[in-house]
Amino acid sequence: MAQHIETGKKGEQLAANWLQQHGYTILHSNWRYQHYELDIVATRDDLLHFIEVKTRTSLDFGMPEEGVTRLKIRHLIKAGAAYQYQYPGWKRVQYNILSILLVDQQPPEYFFIEDIYV
Repeated sequence: MAQHIETGKKGEQLAANWLQQHGYTILHSNWRYQHYELDIVATRDDLLHFIEVKTRTSLDFGMPEEGVTRLKIRHLIKAGAAYQYQYPGWKRVQYNILSILLVDQQPPEYFFIEDIYV
C-alpha cells in the first residue's frame, strides 16, 4: 500500500480517537456520495459535524491544514448536503478540519479548526 494511503488511514484513526476523547460521537467514517467523501461525521451537543481530516508526516509541503483547498471545502459542503438529504432532521451543522502532524518519534500534533465555510 502506498505510504500516503497508510498515513491517511492512520490519521483518520487518530482523528476518531481524538474526537471521542473530546466528547464527539462518531456516526460515520469515510461516508461517500458519488465522488465526494466525508472523512468523519460526528455529533456533539445536538450539532452535526462534518470533519475533514488532513494528516502529514513532514512540513515539506506546509502544515496539514494548508492542504485543504477551497475546492476540497466545496466538495465537503456538497457531501454534507447529500448527507443531510439522506439523514434529515439536523438543525445545526458545522464543517471542521482536524489537522494532524506525525513527525518521527514525536507524539501527534492536533490542530482543530471549527466552523469553516467558504
